[in-house]
Amino acid sequence: MPILDVEIVGRQRLPSDLAQRLADAAGELCGSPAGSTWVKLRSIAPTQYAENATPDAAHDSRPVFVSVLLSARPTGEHAEQLAASLARGVAEVVSRPVECVHVIFSEAGVGRVAFGGKLLR
Repeated sequence: MPILDVEIVGRQRLPSDLAQRLADAAGELCGSPAGSTWVKLRSIAPTQYAENATPDAAHDSRPVFVSVLLSARPTGEHAEQLAASLARGVAEVVSRPVECVHVIFSEAGVGRVAFGGKLLR
């Protein structure tokens, strides 16, 4: 059930197939069956993003934020491996350096996410 919220900071127009390519890559990395990895994609204008004490011109490459919701939140080595794999996979799909991809794990979905009104257990 991975659900990814991907936010890309930048000026470029996003390709129309980018969400699908991200979903396919994430599904493969997570070992998900078809139709069970979902991606929501947003573009953030450079004027809507800043880093403290850093002028806009100093940005070599703009970041990509990937929030990941899973039924169970990964921990320890599994979390480290999954974060690294997702960062590499997303970086490749969006053509950004892996150092610019930031993965954020949400709390576990079990007991708080409902699909079609049915609570995930």
